[in-house]
Amino acid sequence: MHVIKPGMFTTIQDKGRIGYQKYGVLTSGGMDPLSLRIANILTGNQEKEAVLEITLMGPGPALTCQKDQLIAVTGADVEIEIDGEQAPLWKPLFIRAGSTITFGPCKRGCRSYLAVAGGFDVEPVMKSKSTYVRAKIGGIEGRPLEKGDVLPIGEPSPLAERLVHMLKSKGERAPDWTVNHAHFLPLGKSPVIRVLAGRHLSHFQEESQQAFFERSYQVTPQSDRMGCRLKGEPIRLKQKLELISEAVAFGSIQIPPDGQPIILLADRQTTGGYPRIGEVATVDLPLIAQAMPGANLTFQQIGRQEAEQALFTQEAEMKDLTARLKLEAFSF
Repeated sequence: MHVIKPGMFTTIQDKGRIGYQKYGVLTSGGMDPLSLRIANILTGNQEKEAVLEITLMGPGPALTCQKDQLIAVTGADVEIEIDGEQAPLWKPLFIRAGSTITFGPCKRGCRSYLAVAGGFDVEPVMKSKSTYVRAKIGGIEGRPLEKGDVLPIGEPSPLAERLVHMLKSKGERAPDWTVNHAHFLPLGKSPVIRVLAGRHLSHFQEESQQAFFERSYQVTPQSDRMGCRLKGEPIRLKQKLELISEAVAFGSIQIPPDGQPIILLADRQTTGGYPRIGEVATVDLPLIAQAMPGANLTFQQIGRQEAEQALFTQEAEMKDLTARLKLEAFSF
């Protein structure tokens, strides 16, 4: 693929740089891991393969395919066009050589994921292709895409080849079915985020605990890949608390001295010393990743068993999606 326009902030991301936090190396990876995985499934890739993460708080990218490709775009509700014709999201798309893909206005959400059959064939750094811009590692020279970049693409899988054969035989760009994206990623202006009790929940004032789980918090423009910064009723400790820095996770909700919550995301630090009021349930991390500045979040406390069951259900649905795609391709 040739980059005609890079967009505001477009990077190569996969499932992350796993296993190196003990050395102080950030995980990075896709902000919305679910949309990333589904994009890969739809193009016959391994779920962890590298894709383009496209931030849509400004003009989107324009990309030209130098040969026939199978792609899929998931995540935010955005308008995409292929050679000026509107194309659908959340399904495999057959793109002929010389065609240009452009990203238009974004209606809901703020991050899209473009997968291509074979994945983006860049050199892994510590077993991951993910871009971490601050350290300048991964992706294309550790930076966002720039005009003129040429993105190398790997060999498509047999499943991808079958999907291309199916679409070519029918003379179609895309199949007549689509992923139920409203189920997997229910985008909205005021999502309810499920949260497990944090390690330090009991250290916060009762009024603050009540406010956190009953009032809404607004996403601020200062949010980035490192953390989602919120503004609302300040969260206060019962008394001053001295903590030793300890490991943090994707979704840890820290409360700094100003009382305004920060939800740690893909480019989070490896350790943190602020008290944690909660941990976002894994299944709701995509909703945080897709929350635009100005969006209002409300939090609902759940138990570990409920969080695990929700994740088990989601993983079963992902396996079912993979099986259905194979059945569609190989039954043709």
